[in-house]
Formats: sequence, structure tokens, C-alpha cells
Amino acid sequence: MLSLYNTHTGESLDVCYYAQGKYLPKSLKKIDHILRDHRTEETRPIDKGLLNLLHSISMTFDPALRFHVVSGYRSPETNDILRKRGRFVAKHSLHMQGGAADIRIPGFNLTRLRNVCMDQKAGGVGYYPKSDFVHVDIGDIRYW
Repeated sequence: MLSLYNTHTGESLDVCYYAQGKYLPKSLKKIDHILRDHRTEETRPIDKGLLNLLHSISMTFDPALRFHVVSGYRSPETNDILRKRGRFVAKHSLHMQGGAADIRIPGFNLTRLRNVCMDQKAGGVGYYPKSDFVHVDIGDIRYW
């Protein structure tokens, strides 16, 4: 089960994406939609490893808590625009592959969220306190 809120579109989704040893295609499509690039409306399949990571993080807190997603999938065009604006955006960001999300959980300390994400040892974790989110991805284990 995942509970997601897109901070740019205001859309919410509570969905069971995996049951009885199988990923549920209709649920995956709903996740792809809510985590789409809100600037271009493009979707891309969100990596199941990222979904599993988010699920694992939620289980550490409370499965009923809703992730506020600042950024999920990001099109190459959007990624380039953000890089040119001087944002801390990687040229080959895993957001463009559906393998990264920028998240927060309202009411939970951001430092605690970062630490829980790091404890997963499942990929990259970036800490952005000024922007009020933690970046998680399924790439190599690294922290910044």
C-alpha cells in the first residue's frame, strides 16, 4: 500500500500496488499518473524498486502516512530547464527514468526522514532542508 499526494497538482492516491506476489498493473498506471511530470503531463513507468523503497520507508513510520511528492518522473526537457535555472539537478537524473522521488511527510521531522531513508541502504539520499524535501532514488548508495 502506498499513500501519495502530488504537491503540484493536489492529487491524492491510496493504492495497493502489489498483492499475492504480483504487481497490479492498474495500480501501477495510477501511480505513473500521479507521479507524472506536471509541467509536460508526460508519464513514464515508475520503477518498481522505487515503489518498494517508498513502501519500506512508510512501514518504518506508519503505512497510513501520506508521502507528499515534490517530484517523481521528470521529462528530459523539464530536467534541462531546472538545470539551467541553477537548481541542484543532475544531468542524468534518475527522475528521468522513473527511479527517483523528492518527498516529505507532513508532521515528521525532515532530518528523521532523511535518516530513515539512509537506513534503507537502497540507493541515493539527498537532504534539502531549505526546499523541505528528501530525495530518494534506486541508484548507487550515496548521500549528499
